[in-house]
Amino acid sequence: MTRDARPWFVSLLIVAASAAWLLADGRAPIAPSGRILLWYDDPWGPEGSQHLFDWYSPSHLIHGLIFYAVLALGARRLGVGWRFALATLVECAWELAENSDAVIERYRTATVSRDYLGDTVLNSVMDVACMGFGFWLARRLPVWASVLLALGLEAFTVWMIRDGLALNVLMLLWPLGAVRDWQAAVAG
Repeated sequence: MTRDARPWFVSLLIVAASAAWLLADGRAPIAPSGRILLWYDDPWGPEGSQHLFDWYSPSHLIHGLIFYAVLALGARRLGVGWRFALATLVECAWELAENSDAVIERYRTATVSRDYLGDTVLNSVMDVACMGFGFWLARRLPVWASVLLALGLEAFTVWMIRDGLALNVLMLLWPLGAVRDWQAAVAG
């Protein structure tokens, strides 16, 4: 293996180890229905976060934009491949934390996602892929375009489902009744 390929191989190993951890922790590999959908449209439905892509996929793309910017500024001496491996490690760590029993229960009690089951392993791997795509985009786009893309994706998901990266983090860490009520108006 060439030196240039090592960080990409390490990134794949990180994703594989994360998927194995999730499986060992009891996460379902795919949706309980046995279906694998390209897109699942209902953010609060029974199979939310169970398929390839959903309304939270843009949040993970935004993660990639953010990770690229932070690592470009804070880890300039690392090659882009190793910065990507570090971003993959952080994203996978988030996927493991997000799918822990404690965080799943927090989502159920603090947000409108009362029936949240956690991600399937397939959905978690695709979330990491979305982060990777965001990282790739940020590397190629001018900074202003990355910022506009992040803001546009966030505004679009807030408009469509009354949720997005910022609201998700807010409601997980510091739930506000007014936000929960506003979200519940469309969550049914």
